[in-house]
Amino acid sequence: MTGPKVIPILHPRLSAGGRIEVAGENTWRLEIPAGPKSNYRLAQLEDYTNLRREDFLWNPPAVLSVTARCSDQEIPGTWGFGLWNDPFSVSLGLGGGSRLWPALPNAAWFFFASPPNYLSLRDDLPAQGSLAATFRSPDIPALLLACGVPALPLLFFPAAARLLRRLGRRFIRQDAGAMALDPAEWHTYSIVWAEDLTAFKVDREQVFETKIVPSGPLGLVIWVDNQFAALPPSGRLAFGTLDNPRTAWIEIEIDYPVAN
Repeated sequence: MTGPKVIPILHPRLSAGGRIEVAGENTWRLEIPAGPKSNYRLAQLEDYTNLRREDFLWNPPAVLSVTARCSDQEIPGTWGFGLWNDPFSVSLGLGGGSRLWPALPNAAWFFFASPPNYLSLRDDLPAQGSLAATFRSPDIPALLLACGVPALPLLFFPAAARLLRRLGRRFIRQDAGAMALDPAEWHTYSIVWAEDLTAFKVDREQVFETKIVPSGPLGLVIWVDNQFAALPPSGRLAFGTLDNPRTAWIEIEIDYPVAN
C-alpha cells in the first residue's frame, strides 16, 4: 500500500472559539467550547489548504490509520476523520464560503453524527450515529453544476425534495455501515482505499467494506463541529447548529503510511 504523495502538513481551520493543541508527535486535540445553537463552532485540520483538487495528496492504493477518542459518546453535531474532495464548504455556509468551486462528493471516512442529522440519499443505509461511509460521484464541471443552483430552493418543499433526493442517487453513489462501539474510548481506526474496494477496520477488525470507492485525488480532514444537516425520506430538509452544553473535543494520533 502507498500513502499520500508526501507526508502532509496539516492546517487548522477554526471558528467561534475552536482550538487545536499539539499533544505530541502527529497527535492533536481539537476542541470546541460549550455554547448555544446561535453560533457555528468548528475545529478542523486539513492537508489541502490552498491546493487545487487535482493536487490533493491521496490516491489509491492508500491506508489511513489513526488512534482517536472523543469527549462523549455523542457530541451534538458531527465529528470524524478521513479522506474527501472538499466538495463544498464544510460549514454549509454557516462558517464561511468555500475556497473551491463546488463539486459532487467523493469520500471515505469515519463519520459520527448526532440526531437530528440524516446524511443519506438512500433509505436503506444508516444516516446517523457512528458510521463508516463512502461516496463516489462523477467529475461534473463546476459550471454545469451551477446550472442546478436554481433548483435548490425546491429542497424546501418536501414533495420536490423527495424527487431531487431520488435524482441525486443517479449521480452520487454511496454506502455506509453502522458501528457498535464507544467512541469515547481509545480505538484504532483504519481506512484501506484500493482501486476497487474500500475497507474499514477498528482495532484491526474489519467492520465494513464496500465496492463503492471514491474517485481521487482526495484530502485528509479531521474535524469536530456543532452542525447538523438532514434530508430524510420524508423530504423535510433541515440544517443548522446545535447547543452543546459542555466543551466537546477529540484527540487523534495519525500513523502515516510509508509510500512504496
